[in-house]
Amino acid sequence: MSLSACGGGGDGGGGEGGSTTVRVTLANHVWTDNIKKALPEFEKQSGLKVEVTQLGEDQLSDQYNVKLNAGSSDIDVMMYRPLQEGKLFAKNKYLADLSDQVKANANWDFADFQAGPTEATTYEGKPVGVPIITEQEVLYYRKDLLEKAGLDAAPKTLDELKAAAAKIKAADPGVAGFVARTGKSTAVTQFSSFLYSFGGDFVDGGGKSAVASDAAKQAYAFYGGLIKDSGPANVSTDMGWPEAMAIFTQGKAAFYTEANSLYKNATDPAKSKVSDQVGFAPFPAGPAGSKPYNIPSWALGVNASSENTANAWKFIEWATGKDQTLAQQKSGVPGARTSVWANPEGTSTFPKDLADAIAASTKTGVGHDRPLVVKVAESREIVGQPIVDAITGMDAASSADTANTAFQKFLDDEAR
Repeated sequence: MSLSACGGGGDGGGGEGGSTTVRVTLANHVWTDNIKKALPEFEKQSGLKVEVTQLGEDQLSDQYNVKLNAGSSDIDVMMYRPLQEGKLFAKNKYLADLSDQVKANANWDFADFQAGPTEATTYEGKPVGVPIITEQEVLYYRKDLLEKAGLDAAPKTLDELKAAAAKIKAADPGVAGFVARTGKSTAVTQFSSFLYSFGGDFVDGGGKSAVASDAAKQAYAFYGGLIKDSGPANVSTDMGWPEAMAIFTQGKAAFYTEANSLYKNATDPAKSKVSDQVGFAPFPAGPAGSKPYNIPSWALGVNASSENTANAWKFIEWATGKDQTLAQQKSGVPGARTSVWANPEGTSTFPKDLADAIAASTKTGVGHDRPLVVKVAESREIVGQPIVDAITGMDAASSADTANTAFQKFLDDEAR
């Protein structure tokens, strides 16, 4: 079913006289489990009742597909993925404009939210969501393998990463110097940090395809070459994070760039053979500096067709406030507020080097990890092809030119 048809407009009316029951649709996530446990506190404090519908990601998409398209008012608050469906929802006016709400309460402090995540929850200059869960790309590495190779610190630049990975693989061909996602679509997110750190992006400031820029061509060649030359033997080109993580946690790779949110897979002795040797470092700097993605994987928005927007906002204001964000972060859910990362309590449950790497990422991070378009899945297939081609030894520059033509056509079609 497609969400492309416009519908569900409305100006988010319903004002002050809405129902005292707030209907909230949430995804299956640790964040959701935590918020449900804290609900009695909110209900007591606000005098409101919260009715939660909790669904898996596919069911959630299906429900939004049907209800938002129909302009249904029986969802007040919705948990959504800003980088996957955010542009589609905002373009179709499914998400209420929150410009007035985010300014209304100085204590709630909208300025406390990091720039990257708020960029991803803004559409045409207006906030349409509030980020609740963030992810940054960091460097996972094996302390013992670095020591064995005579390296006294994690690589600070991409050139140092390339040299260190080559040295470790040459010393023991059974251990990859570097591993990362290789699948055409799945690799796009992790490749994005390489692209930004080379000074590129998927789309330029004028809205045109930028995947054939010099910076993009260098990034494709670098990422693909790193895996081809220092990656696992006979590497497949369809690895997502579970396959790449398995290689790392089985002790078969020295370096791995991945989302910080997956770190417990590497540090939990029940899941990782090398749990006691894993270190974390900021994403290594390229020619344009260290520019990893710093994104909101999930956000809360108000259904523009809700007749209960004032109370919907009261729920969001509470769920995204400083106290709840700190409580979530202490349970291992990385928050979007700057204050929780500056608070020792907020980083107490994270490995110190990981907390430091995340703090660095939030300062220089970019707020998207894929093209910001309506048809995200289709765009990833196009811009991901040069990654696969570079891994398999084809000419990355030529592949980028081909992808650029296809991606520009895609952008032109989407703009119609």
